[in-house]
Amino acid sequence: MNQALEELLRSRAGIWRGLHSDHAAWPVVGSGFPELDAVLPGGGWPLGTLAEIAIPAVGCGELRLLLPAMADLSRAGRHIVWIAPPYQPYAPGLLQAGLALPQLLAVNVDTADDMPWSAEKLLRSGGCGMALLWPRRLDGRQIRRLQLAAETGSALAILFVLPDQSYPGATLRIGVCPSTTGLNLNIIKARGSLRRSRLSIRF
Repeated sequence: MNQALEELLRSRAGIWRGLHSDHAAWPVVGSGFPELDAVLPGGGWPLGTLAEIAIPAVGCGELRLLLPAMADLSRAGRHIVWIAPPYQPYAPGLLQAGLALPQLLAVNVDTADDMPWSAEKLLRSGGCGMALLWPRRLDGRQIRRLQLAAETGSALAILFVLPDQSYPGATLRIGVCPSTTGLNLNIIKARGSLRRSRLSIRF
């Protein structure tokens, strides 16, 4: 590539350069797993975005993947919000993982439509660092509203989806599968990169 063009592209953070992403134009929070940070554009979980984590079943270890980031965000004074979680959050375990428990909110909802509404309000508030959702279904309009709310609040919205679900609006999509030592990850889609990656992390 022409040297002048290369320098121009490097000087503009907002230009997506496909396979080459030396820097990201968005803030991130470290995942707590160096091998994962090394393949995520920007070097961590992207804030201000909607991410999708595809799981084979609820409770396969998907929360352990997020615990270090949840701990960092909560210690920074931002709320970690669990919206209609399938299980009651286990406070002693979360405390042991380093979370600041006063920053943890668990929101129960009466109807399926209350889930995206609650998430949108919390994400947009600016006090929420991460929102976790286990939706049964969301339409394109709801996905778009969640994405915009995450951008407005510079928060990370996580959708845990089962094998028969997928939401095209997510800017990051990771498939996880439990292994004997931790989780196998398949980074299917990431804003700022065309590169797909597979890696294993140990707990």
